[in-house]
Amino acid sequence: MYSFKNDYAEGAHPRILQALIESNLVQEDGYGGDYFTQKAISLIKDKMENPDVDIHLLSGGTQTNLTAISAFLRPHEAVIASNTGHISTHETGAIEATGHKVISVETIDGKLNPAHIRKVLDSHTDEHMVKPKLVYISNSTEIGSIYKKSELTDLKDFCVEHNLLLYMDGARLGSALCSDDNDLKLSDIPTLVDAFYIGGTKNGALIGEALVISRRSLKEDFRFHLKQKGALLAKGRLLGIQFYELFRDDLYMELAQHSNDMAAILRDGCIATDFSFLTHSPSNQIFPILPDFLIAELQKNYSFLIWERIDPSHSAIRLVTSWATKEEEVRAFVEALQSIGKIKHS
Repeated sequence: MYSFKNDYAEGAHPRILQALIESNLVQEDGYGGDYFTQKAISLIKDKMENPDVDIHLLSGGTQTNLTAISAFLRPHEAVIASNTGHISTHETGAIEATGHKVISVETIDGKLNPAHIRKVLDSHTDEHMVKPKLVYISNSTEIGSIYKKSELTDLKDFCVEHNLLLYMDGARLGSALCSDDNDLKLSDIPTLVDAFYIGGTKNGALIGEALVISRRSLKEDFRFHLKQKGALLAKGRLLGIQFYELFRDDLYMELAQHSNDMAAILRDGCIATDFSFLTHSPSNQIFPILPDFLIAELQKNYSFLIWERIDPSHSAIRLVTSWATKEEEVRAFVEALQSIGKIKHS
């Protein structure tokens, strides 16, 4: 049984494991004061060509989102997010648990635009309602779409005009930046959003996300928030070593590119067999629409999520590739898909 369920089924890139072993008995300061964390932060700043950002390493995406968003907002302020956004659907009410309402907006492609946000602002008019303050987006989104530079610029301009914060979830940022459809550079992002994170968990690390804060007013006392939310690790070196390895050369992007390349093989195989897709997804997640009988046959040897019922005999499934996905397994899946799919219209 080979898994296309997610991009964190494997452990970590061997180079990271080796670095953890080699540094194991080296004594280092705690809570992010170690050499590796400080070097990793310096390397990421260099990659972004921006020495003025603040960078904090946290263990996971949900922890990063709830720590950052709750720190950035006052008690009566709320978050605007797509209905497919991770904080809307897969974080067990973590943001609400910090006292901040998530205002969910119906989107077609998982992406927010100024029109979506304006509609929310127009319906929240006074102190009897929560005050929309932060716009939450993901790149790539939870359904695999990505933001183009013009889209992000439009969002940024709208947020500046209306005194809103713009925050990007980057759990799969590597995949987005390596997409054939992408026109953003890593160095563009700090100028276009107030804060974002670079996902490591889903791109070769055991655990870890690098939160980048570019807006000056959000930087103050952030380590206090980290400590209060249980995110300030005594052995912060464990995160620092991983991001040092990912960013001391091009490993981070190389792993993301491999993930996208494997998804492209799956995508091309579906297209060649004349299957359609639920959504345009140029990243490492694809959502082909398949006959239910074909899905049942594929499930005998492969695990994946059934995403959405399309009609009485067809469903959209989600296939996710990772930094460690084996090309031979991908091609075997395509072969099975095409072999069984010959009778897809019967």
